[in-house]
Amino acid sequence: MPRLSYRRALTRALADEMTRDESVFLLGEDIRVAAANVTSGLLKRFGPERVVDTPLSEQAFTSFATGAALAGLRPVIEFQIPSLLFLVFEQIVNHAHKFPLMTGGQCAVPVTYLVPGSGSRTGWAGQHSDHPYSLFAHVGVTTVVPATPADAYGLLVSAIRCDDPVVVFAPAGAMDLRADVADPAPVPLGRGVVRRAGTDVTVVAVGHLVHDALAVAGDLAGQVSVEVFDPRTLYPFDWDGLVESVSRTGRLVVVDDSNRSCGIAGEIIATVVERVRLLAPPRRVTRPDGAVLPFAPALDRAVQPGRDQLTAAIQLTVKDG
Repeated sequence: MPRLSYRRALTRALADEMTRDESVFLLGEDIRVAAANVTSGLLKRFGPERVVDTPLSEQAFTSFATGAALAGLRPVIEFQIPSLLFLVFEQIVNHAHKFPLMTGGQCAVPVTYLVPGSGSRTGWAGQHSDHPYSLFAHVGVTTVVPATPADAYGLLVSAIRCDDPVVVFAPAGAMDLRADVADPAPVPLGRGVVRRAGTDVTVVAVGHLVHDALAVAGDLAGQVSVEVFDPRTLYPFDWDGLVESVSRTGRLVVVDDSNRSCGIAGEIIATVVERVRLLAPPRRVTRPDGAVLPFAPALDRAVQPGRDQLTAAIQLTVKDG
């Protein structure tokens, strides 16, 4: 049973898909030297024609990937920092995402956009620490946020095989996690999973916060029975799976390390309350409105949602209901 880190699970997924399908190739800045430690060893194994270093022009190589996909290839772009997605929102959303829709499905654009290290890393500060997945979910681009090494492997494999564009956010807070992964396998897009069963309250946790939610659930086990739901894919979202969970517990708390306004936490709550009569008002634990992460480590941590906040939100929700 191999023990994989989250980071190595991504590497293995890339290598397995490049071996399985010769149309898969990688491109990005400094990927031949594995600057993000995800493409390690792939240049030597697959050669420079399939591991392509690009110039510092995100719009250019993202557009290049769209053209390559239209021509029958399956590009995987690595973005070293999540804020680079702001530069290529036009190329991803208005081109790659819309071409199949505007042609009635006559073309496919199978591009995978991989962000290894989304969110806060110590000292990376305001321009490097975003989690902009809500933007892509909003416009209907398939958007995944794996929480575990097995899902990092399985969701990346499924993203590469998908005939539509997929953005894969690999949270910095999960990159060094290790776990036994018996048989790495594709994980279906759009299907969430209950990580811990409970009866009193459903906690929806996104990405690395799944592990914080599980820890809090363990700490509260003698007081509150907490069910932890990991959506894995933010668009398309597994609403049926979540509604089934909340229908059992009657209460909902969402913890998400992105900004509060127009964030995925608000969408989760809005959709659930349209479909389920809750026993208590739902709560969300997020970054503040318009948050920009500071450089100072103490201030950085203060802006991010933590276990104490989640514990308080759970206790208030159960008390109110």
